[in-house]
Parts: sequence; structure tokens; C-alpha cells
Amino acid sequence: MPDGDAKRLLQQAAAAKWAKFCPRCGNPLSDRFIDEERQYRRVCPNCGFIFYLNPKVAAGAIPQQDGKIWLVRRNIEPSSGCWTFPGGYVDLGECVPDAAVRETYEETMLRVRLDRLLNVYSYGQSGIVMIAYCATVIGGTAGITPECREIQAFGLDEIPWNDLAFPSTREALAEYVKLEASKK
Repeated sequence: MPDGDAKRLLQQAAAAKWAKFCPRCGNPLSDRFIDEERQYRRVCPNCGFIFYLNPKVAAGAIPQQDGKIWLVRRNIEPSSGCWTFPGGYVDLGECVPDAAVRETYEETMLRVRLDRLLNVYSYGQSGIVMIAYCATVIGGTAGITPECREIQAFGLDEIPWNDLAFPSTREALAEYVKLEASKK
């Protein structure tokens, strides 16, 4: 199981200097204070392009079936070997709900219907915004995929809390459990 720092380091930090060249004209970028924004940004002195280092958007679903939820054990970094609900990056031009359904199928072979938005999770130290949904399995047969070494249905009292992949996994599952408990 990865250490805590490896789990949290999902993408470059907001102040990362890895963007060195302008994607428009290829000239070197430099740091410049943008008065209107009151902060420094990577800017091209040749064409004026401002390089905004924005977070990636991820979408996921907590698929329930017969009173249990399906979780996957990751087969890729970050957090390989840890459990999470299915999810991944939203593709350019793709709607967030469609991405949650697609990612669920890609990682579990299960077809789902999104029932409601659970919540949005973001953290200052991570370059990812996770949008999580509650979902119901409507078809398919659970199976492992290249991204997941194991898939398992857990009762809400069986969730492997000590082996969860990300802070958003823990927060979303805790919120889901609380939501389900409020229905009783």
C-alpha cells in the first residue's frame, strides 16, 4: 500500500514551474505579476499567452446493488492496491455525468444509472476536483479490468476504511454511508 504522501501527490502543485514553453508560439514562459488577478502566472513575453494551471476534473460513481456498494482495488498509480469507487478524468467535450457512467463501466463492467449528485471534493494541495454521484447498477456483470485488480461488493459496514485510495474516496464514502443511514 502506498504511503500517505504518495497518495496525496496526484498532480503537480499549483506553483509548479514545469510549464517552460508557450503552447502557442514555443517561446520560453516567464513569471509575471498579473495586476487584475493579483498573483503571479506563467506568461509568454512574445505573444502574451497566460498559462493557467487549472485542476483536472474527475467524475466517479458509487454503484449500489442489492444493498451493497461496488468498490475497485486500483491496479495503477497513484494508490495502486488501494480501494476506491470507480472514477476517472472527464474527457474534453464530455459531460461530467457521462464521464461518471463511462468510467464506472470501464472499471467495473457494470452499467449504472446516476441517481443524484453526492458532492464535489477538492483540496488545495491536489490538482484534481472529484465530482461523485450515487448510482444504481442496471446491467452488466462485475469484472476486473486493466485499471482494477479486484472488484468487490461491500456492505456499508464492511468498507475497507484503512485501505482507501484518496481523501475524496474516504469523504465520499463517509458521506454516502451517512446519507443511507438517514433513509432508515
